[in-house]
Amino acid sequence: MSLTIYPAIDMRGGKCVRLLQGDYDQETIYGDSPFNMAKSFAADGSEWIHMVDLDGAKDGKRVNDQFVIEAAQKLNVNIQIGGGIRSEEDILHYLENGVNRVIIGSIAVSNPEFAIDMIKKYGAKIAVGIDAKNGYVATHGWLDTSELKAVDLGKRFADAGAETFIFTDIATDGTLAGPNIAAVCEMAEVTGKNVIASGGVSSLADLQAIASQGIQGAIVGKALYENRFTLKEALKVGGSR
Repeated sequence: MSLTIYPAIDMRGGKCVRLLQGDYDQETIYGDSPFNMAKSFAADGSEWIHMVDLDGAKDGKRVNDQFVIEAAQKLNVNIQIGGGIRSEEDILHYLENGVNRVIIGSIAVSNPEFAIDMIKKYGAKIAVGIDAKNGYVATHGWLDTSELKAVDLGKRFADAGAETFIFTDIATDGTLAGPNIAAVCEMAEVTGKNVIASGGVSSLADLQAIASQGIQGAIVGKALYENRFTLKEALKVGGSR
């Protein structure tokens, strides 16, 4: 089974950044233009780009949405966006402006009934983002940890019809220490749905290991920005879907 590669663009203050383990105080800036970064990823042949509004995730409202929509409307690439999506208005704002998939995260924990309604209404255009710390769900830009197990949340939304999950292990995110493949596999097994692995990818071998487990996709961020490998090399590992 081939692996879809999702190069990541995390946006804060209109710039491309990466955080270490979700810590807003440990930020590295990698570019001044999210659109130009997306354009380069599309030019390298990526079918998807994963964009995150970090300001939105922290503030609970859309902040960097103009960069997302610009990429969606001007580039021949699929865009998925997460961060700061708290209402159906937010979802429609993106979907009606060319974005292919909207990720609901914190709101899925605080208002699961709303999340289920959106999943039933918009189907495959909604992905559920589950961010975990030691197996428990973290919310609001990873500033809070709940008492809810990540796999239990995944099972609930899978039963409600969610088709795609983005699973992030906070302990590995931005560390280049390797992904938590066991946790990703557990989420895939419990939900029986498409799971995109996020966090910790540091090498092509990590991508090969994820692919060998039959996982649908992998988000790659810091490893690309730190030149551990190129996007073209990653796409070759992923193969065509």
